[in-house]
Amino acid sequence: MFNSRLSTLLLFVSLLNTLAPAQAPDSTKAKSQPNPSSPTKAAEDISGMYSFLSDGEFVQINLEENGVSGYISRRGELDSDRGAFLDQFFSKAAVEGHDVSFTTKPLHGVWFEFSGRFDRGKAKNKSEDGYYILRGTLIQFTADANKSATSRSREAEFKLLGQPPDDPEPDKPDPHKKAKKD
Repeated sequence: MFNSRLSTLLLFVSLLNTLAPAQAPDSTKAKSQPNPSSPTKAAEDISGMYSFLSDGEFVQINLEENGVSGYISRRGELDSDRGAFLDQFFSKAAVEGHDVSFTTKPLHGVWFEFSGRFDRGKAKNKSEDGYYILRGTLIQFTADANKSATSRSREAEFKLLGQPPDDPEPDKPDPHKKAKKD
């Protein structure tokens, strides 16, 4: 009789030990979820097209659920690509709170790193240039034929380019426009 009670008790303890670790992840879920006040996400959706170094050049930033993507579209400066538009995609990028950083993939021996912050600009809405401003340090790296890299650092300011307002659905007539009579 004593042995059967002991066996039952040992089975019960073993069962408790088996169940306890299964519950541990539930108790740690709250700890692993990001704190809404911590700067692990962008303070605002700054997705869009920003001016770059010269007219016609731009930086595209896309805030997505799983991170940040984008690219720089710029004119080539080498003899082999002078004047041609080159798209250099981000190899890594982050927007945390107001901090913005990205590094492009090398293309024709050139790549860029940016580190800075975004602020609200003077524009009243996103259809005007300058609703958001990115300010920070841009480093341009250039590798020579021997794969030796040189860098040039400068302070940069990129303005969000005005985005056209969403068009009304084409199937629905605009109630504010009068119908034309033929």
